[in-house]
Amino acid sequence: MPETIQITLPDGSARVLPAGSTVLDVAAEIGPRLARDTVAGEVNGHVVDLRTRLTENAALRIITVKDPEAGDVIRHSAEHVMADAVKQLWPGTPIDAGRQDHSEKYQYDFRFPRAFKPEDFELIEAKMREIIAEDLPFERTEVGRDEVRGVMTRRDEDIKLIRLEDIPEGEVISLYQHGDFVDLCRGPHLQRTGQIGAVRLLESSGAYFKGDERNEMLQRLYGTAFGSKKELDAYFERLEELKRRDHRKLGRELDLFSFHAEAPASPFFHPRGAIIYNALIELMREKYREHGYEEVITPQIFDVELWKRSGHYDNYRDDMFFADAFDEVEERSSSVKPMNCPSHCLIYGSRAHSYRELPRRIADFGRLHRYERSGVVTGLTRVRTFSQDDAHIFCTPEQIGPEIEALFGFIFEIYEIFGFSDVRVFLSTKPEKAIGDPAVWEHAEAVLARCLEDRNDVTYTVKGGEGAFYGPKIDFEVADALGRAWQLATIQLDFQMPDRFGLGYIDSEGSENRPVMIHRAILGSLERFFGVMLEHFAGDLPPWLAPEQVRVLPITDAVLEYAEKVAETLRARGLRADVDRRSEKLGWKIREGETMKVPYLLVVGQREADESTVSLRLRHRRDEGVHSLDAVVERVVNAVSTRSREA
Repeated sequence: MPETIQITLPDGSARVLPAGSTVLDVAAEIGPRLARDTVAGEVNGHVVDLRTRLTENAALRIITVKDPEAGDVIRHSAEHVMADAVKQLWPGTPIDAGRQDHSEKYQYDFRFPRAFKPEDFELIEAKMREIIAEDLPFERTEVGRDEVRGVMTRRDEDIKLIRLEDIPEGEVISLYQHGDFVDLCRGPHLQRTGQIGAVRLLESSGAYFKGDERNEMLQRLYGTAFGSKKELDAYFERLEELKRRDHRKLGRELDLFSFHAEAPASPFFHPRGAIIYNALIELMREKYREHGYEEVITPQIFDVELWKRSGHYDNYRDDMFFADAFDEVEERSSSVKPMNCPSHCLIYGSRAHSYRELPRRIADFGRLHRYERSGVVTGLTRVRTFSQDDAHIFCTPEQIGPEIEALFGFIFEIYEIFGFSDVRVFLSTKPEKAIGDPAVWEHAEAVLARCLEDRNDVTYTVKGGEGAFYGPKIDFEVADALGRAWQLATIQLDFQMPDRFGLGYIDSEGSENRPVMIHRAILGSLERFFGVMLEHFAGDLPPWLAPEQVRVLPITDAVLEYAEKVAETLRARGLRADVDRRSEKLGWKIREGETMKVPYLLVVGQREADESTVSLRLRHRRDEGVHSLDAVVERVVNAVSTRSREA
């Protein structure tokens, strides 16, 4: 180890320190205030404990309580404080492990004789605040296995002795201690308990040891923590907003879709939901006509040999549904299709192609089925049956760049319609389970990287090992109205499948060549996009997507005939309009229309009937006054035809 090392800071400046200095030592060298606020470090791009010793030259960023990454360290440290509080309140309670992901929560499992109760939460939180107020230092010690066994045996932590055996030989083992509490942990942790600004317990549940139902049942506590009470309050405000926007809740309230045990993880779209679903498809069909796509319809059931030929059987069969089909001669195995690409290869290969016909863009809204495990299915965002705005482009190698450039424009054009302006781009490279020649993979990755680098308006991040098994891909991640990231579009470059299916085209010299296949989706799964979009708009869908665009509200039954005439006029212009015929007060009808998130409410009374006018109310806004029926119809038609996001 050298005597000194050079540490390069984010501003490009460098500090020379003795080898073995810690992240905290570097912070102290810069200034006492920075040292006081330091919670961790980022060394060469990796977050590490502030006690980490630096033994070679490195790039370092000091993480303070104000940085986004501090939250994980704060919650990890609060996790230990929670376990300490439980053990102080109920001495002798053995503990299991905490949580690996501290992005929002922390947790601990305890061998406890009963379920935790609400009154326990109050006691535990109060004790946690006492420990935080003591401002106890977190101390890290690297130890050997025998020392850990001794420590945990003396403390009657028999669960920890089992966990110790799970640590691979040769891996560094560390203990963290604050006050009298000691636990086996990798860290990182704060300097002191006092750096935890605010804590709250969230819930409790039973949990089998190691997640195995054959093992003993432990009691789990969940909590969260932040650097300040203001941040904690903001977190719970955000949770309330998430609940308000939850697409499963909105789906029930707006009568859009439902789920039933008879078809697990498979949505039933109600008439109102089907209107939205079909509007998304019609949007893509309209754009397909503009961008030169041919739509096809392909079967649901295929012989399993197709999937062996494409490579899906070896690389994807655990996620497929299989069915046995019988004929008069023999039994043969078939499967429900999980994706469209092999069937599009069959269509392309059904006749000869000239280079003059390429690129050929084949689109398919066929229903797909994938076996998602029951533990991961979530509303519309993870289902077992769905459709994609799926397409495959067969082109020459020279056409790859222009086609991908056109796809970028297509993708951003669609996202602009929905107001998705914050888009992140990723290049995913060869995974461990990959088919084909490594040299072909290297070439494909270079082609995609070059396409990305040719765009001045796009920066991208490489995701190593996350490509499809047949080729590298470009993924698009959008941020919704709450800043949550969703992976939607994908562009996948495939040299493998055209070869496996023997596809070809005749070039200008009369020679046969292999086409390249580009897999692409923009919305992705329509079901998933439906859920993301519903939460993005909090159910207040733009007029062109709203299942009921206009609702006419007659003040009395005496003007019901005029209300019907208004609705018929709207429907004649292709709008979705209905009349609230119920004998209820106007205020009730208005609230009902707002609850169902109808963009336009048209109130009509005797004056409106006499003058062929309507009183216009826009969703979640005040009355906009009386207007001629013709003017309101034109306003709504324009908003719908232009796919405006505003009424």
